[in-house]
Amino acid sequence: MENLLNMLIKAWEYFANNILTQPAYMIGVIVLVGYLLERKPIYEALAGFLKATIGYMILMVGSGGLVNSFRPILTGLKTRFNLTATVIDPYFGQNAVTAGVMERFGRSFGDVMLLLLIAFIFNILLVRFQKWTKLRSVFTTGNVQVQQAATAFWILLFCFPKMGRIPVLLVMGVILGLYWAVGSNMTVKVTQNLTDGGGFAVAHQQMFGIAIVSWLSDKMAAAATRKDKKQRKIEDVELPGFLKIFNENMVATGILMTLFFGIIMLLLGRAWFEGLYTSSNGATGLSPTGSFLFYILTTSLGFAVNLAILQLGVRTFVGELTESFYGISSRLLPGSVPGIDVAATFAFGEANAVTVGFLFGALGQFLAIAGLLIFHSPNLIIAGFIPLFFDNAVFGVFANRRSGAKAAMILPFCSGIIQVLGAAVFSAWIGLSQYGGYLGMFDWDTIWPGFTVIMKFLGYAGVALVAIILIAIPQIEYRRDPENYFLVVKDYEKYKENKGIRN
Repeated sequence: MENLLNMLIKAWEYFANNILTQPAYMIGVIVLVGYLLERKPIYEALAGFLKATIGYMILMVGSGGLVNSFRPILTGLKTRFNLTATVIDPYFGQNAVTAGVMERFGRSFGDVMLLLLIAFIFNILLVRFQKWTKLRSVFTTGNVQVQQAATAFWILLFCFPKMGRIPVLLVMGVILGLYWAVGSNMTVKVTQNLTDGGGFAVAHQQMFGIAIVSWLSDKMAAAATRKDKKQRKIEDVELPGFLKIFNENMVATGILMTLFFGIIMLLLGRAWFEGLYTSSNGATGLSPTGSFLFYILTTSLGFAVNLAILQLGVRTFVGELTESFYGISSRLLPGSVPGIDVAATFAFGEANAVTVGFLFGALGQFLAIAGLLIFHSPNLIIAGFIPLFFDNAVFGVFANRRSGAKAAMILPFCSGIIQVLGAAVFSAWIGLSQYGGYLGMFDWDTIWPGFTVIMKFLGYAGVALVAIILIAIPQIEYRRDPENYFLVVKDYEKYKENKGIRN
């Protein structure tokens, strides 16, 4: 019996390390299984697996290029100016949990992978029994699952430091599994609208944020309609004279990113980037004989390059995923869609909305950080590139599509302020700030602090209340439009016909 258990654990570890937490292979396997369930020839199934995996790898090259190029610039502010600060970034947050969980709670970080397994299985069960749960999306973004499982593990230990190992895993497995299922489910309709029936939902760090931004954008659009004001989307704005160059996405992105990051890089100084070159590798640093001007230009223009690569990756794998998931949804998980990386949405919205959302979110973050400095906050925040870009850029895309340019500027700006202030208060309260990092993305600066307050002060009754809140959300969504709730997934064209939506 013990040998069988060890074999099962090793099999799970192999699957988790090589497939579940590797999104490219996870998406590839989903496509492979989907095509096999559709009884496609094996060579077609394998071709779909390869195309989906390679497409996702292309997306990861673009996404990783963005993060790897600009994370050192933002975190460099902490080192360059000797600031004692918390970096809001999922990887810094995961490292903080790794460093602190044994020291503070005497627990092993290895339990995080078991927590991930329990939450993932529970997510699948919730979707399988959607007749009662009303949940339609399976969270498949494995790297994000690891980051969230780590932070959730810390949060529950903070609320219940004396809770035993198995109860911790089971309780947070249920809460996290519910969050994954409910959060990605909340993005189903708005993502289908954005992608014109793309057949996927968002499974990332700002799922509640996307739902909130979409709702607020609709309210702003309705208010403008009542006042008979014309709503102009970013792509509809006609710029005069030489400003017309900003209508071209790559030109606009290149100029704006050069200005934005150029100022920060000048503040850090040439010596800082030369230090990166000598201490790590030439790919991220400046050669002592290189031109600082052209280093700034090359780094900044790389933003537009990596964004284009990311969008190419999305176009490569989304079609395969959509077509193949029909086999899974028809045979194993009827009426469901996969929840995938938020970056997949960037290929479907107005390209300049990505840049606008990022820049206005950055403005909000930097304004909030200035406020922390002015008022001598005991917990200073350093902006991390992942929350700065992936939260606020996607908010810009959804806001622009639903309400226009005004919403695409205002809502990411407000998000930036919320990200910094929420992270500053929450990371200090739960004790992660002393380890230098916190996950710091929108849902984890808003929704999760609320859950933590409930669980910390109400104890086990708080756990039950959080679960009830999450269970109630899809029920409320369903009752608002029961006729079209599942139709938006099963037959988007019929859904559009019912709702009077025109392309």
